Amino acid sequence: MLLTTTVPAVLDIEASGFGRSSYPIEVGCVLSDGRSFCTLIRPEPEWTHWDPAAELLHHIPRNLVVSKGRSALEVAQLLNVQLRGQTVYSDGWANDFTWISALFEVADLSPYFKLENLRSLLREDEVDRWHDLKQQVGEELGEARHRASNDARLLQRTLQRLMEQR
Repeated sequence: MLLTTTVPAVLDIEASGFGRSSYPIEVGCVLSDGRSFCTLIRPEPEWTHWDPAAELLHHIPRNLVVSKGRSALEVAQLLNVQLRGQTVYSDGWANDFTWISALFEVADLSPYFKLENLRSLLREDEVDRWHDLKQQVGEELGEARHRASNDARLLQRTLQRLMEQR
């Protein structure tokens, strides 16, 4: 589905946990034209932390990530190809920036895109309405799975709705 209002690319990451030892296990992105991609990330040998509470949230078992995930190098290369030269937005910028940094560091690459805080695109009145509107858009989309590409699409559609209301 093509978007009626031009909106920026949005990225979301699912992770092994919430703390300093956590690492990315899935990245999803929805591009400005509405195309999306999503991939699991196989843990690197030094990535050992796994928080069962995080798994309860994203419902991605560690054995699936290990068996079906792509290498950090492959995912970093994919992100660079898909997002080259773009500014991509995230609603969990502090965490997502840390996880993207970990991904690119272990892949020994630099990102060819910039990751920014989605909040920087919002006016104050939109910040106040964000949560309720996101919930409404989520109900309309009807996507129950808490996965990176679904979350990125929800964020982008919520941003689109706000932009259309301006």
